[in-house]
Amino acid sequence: MQKIKKVLIANRGEIALRIMRSLKEMDIKTVAVFSEADRLSPHVQYADEAVCIGPAPSSASYLNISKIIETALKLKADAIHPGYGFLSENETFARQVEESGLIFIGPSANSIKIMGSKLAAKDAASAYNIPMVPGINKPVTDINEALRVTSEIGYPVLIKASAGGGGKGMRIVESPDEFAEQLERASSEAKSAFGDGSVFIEKYIASPKHIEVQVLGDQHGNVIHLFERECSIQRRYQKVVEEAPSPVLNYEKRMAIGEAAVKVAKSCNYYGAGTVEFIVDEQLNFYFLEMNTRLQVEHPVTEMITGIDLVKEQINIAEGNALSFGQEDVSIRGHAIELRVYAEDPTNNFLPDIGKLITYRRPQGPGIRVDDGFEESMEIPVFYDPMIAKLITYGSNRTEAIQRMKRAISEYKISGIMTTLPFGAYVMDHEEFISGRFDTHFVKKHFSPEHLKINLDKDTEEIAMAFAGKFFTEKNNTQPLSEFQNTSGNSVWKRRYS
Repeated sequence: MQKIKKVLIANRGEIALRIMRSLKEMDIKTVAVFSEADRLSPHVQYADEAVCIGPAPSSASYLNISKIIETALKLKADAIHPGYGFLSENETFARQVEESGLIFIGPSANSIKIMGSKLAAKDAASAYNIPMVPGINKPVTDINEALRVTSEIGYPVLIKASAGGGGKGMRIVESPDEFAEQLERASSEAKSAFGDGSVFIEKYIASPKHIEVQVLGDQHGNVIHLFERECSIQRRYQKVVEEAPSPVLNYEKRMAIGEAAVKVAKSCNYYGAGTVEFIVDEQLNFYFLEMNTRLQVEHPVTEMITGIDLVKEQINIAEGNALSFGQEDVSIRGHAIELRVYAEDPTNNFLPDIGKLITYRRPQGPGIRVDDGFEESMEIPVFYDPMIAKLITYGSNRTEAIQRMKRAISEYKISGIMTTLPFGAYVMDHEEFISGRFDTHFVKKHFSPEHLKINLDKDTEEIAMAFAGKFFTEKNNTQPLSEFQNTSGNSVWKRRYS
């Protein structure tokens, strides 16, 4: 076992800050890396040390494997935490980190490789009799054979990319007449997005719920689950609202889907924190989709209902420690909901918005958590994901969590850009969400831009003017670095403690 004393976080924004806070509580030193666009970001200032690793484009900075590892070695870090996104599920990165003598705070490179391919993941899980959606669980190479199988399982069917996610390389096919064209489009899109054009076919579940299970495994073969998260409120196949636990699962289904997730993790000798995703039909039958071999964006709702700090558990596992608790020690307490606050315009098909955070005031009070990486007057960069923050509320039950979320949204003051806050308020008030009956088609079925109304009080008049491009007041965006001491040229900054 190796005690970790310093960690480089190979990420940015809210997740970098969130990881650093747990590390600080564990008396572990932190190293931030940042692009030129993020020089004044809060995660840079919060870290014990911070290094600029390149220009704004992620390909030249946050995806620069050699530079990140070189920096970690230079500053004598013991480990690298990848966060989520960027290099977090990159098999090559995990392997090179370990080969350099550093600890990768995540699963093995082999686990990442297996679960990084939906087809390889299905093949590994099949040995454990995990329920699978009917279809062709191998790359489609013979269109005639594919047409024969799809006619047997029945239309509609779903063509899916083997690699990647986020809806890319995915096509719904309603009839044999359009199969060939949609197959070609899906394969071409997958090739462009992931460098792998292989696709497979599944029976299309018409009214699905997206439910995922948090798992933890150590390097001694122990794996447990920390219950499920409901993630069905999505736009463009990407999540916007998540909650834990799911409002529709009873005890038996909860235990069954949790046990299935544990088996999936064991199928690839998984250790660390991971998430197993399932699709659930109207009769609550569940089918394995994929495994995310990293910390999820929505992990806070699991932390809220279990009281377990997942980042601290990742560190303990990476050090080689066995899990300090078993399945019987974990229970659900209360309910938690997360709204992803994106710089997007929900009245214009959720298109990303850019600009300056003219007003930025967080909600406060009991049961409210805000994980963010921005401050007032900062610019939303065009180079990265448009998420500003994660707004999480906790209640003794689901009703209280919803009411608390409504209050938190009303208190969250952001101007200068469009955000998903109004959409979140709309969801919280909708009877389909309140009842728990919603599925992944919620936006398509129930939402239109006309549903969002702006009450022009003192704050929202300012917001409306900013949206219309009439608000020209700008605050000073210059933040002195006087509290930092340059210790190695212009690229390494270390906090000077007074």
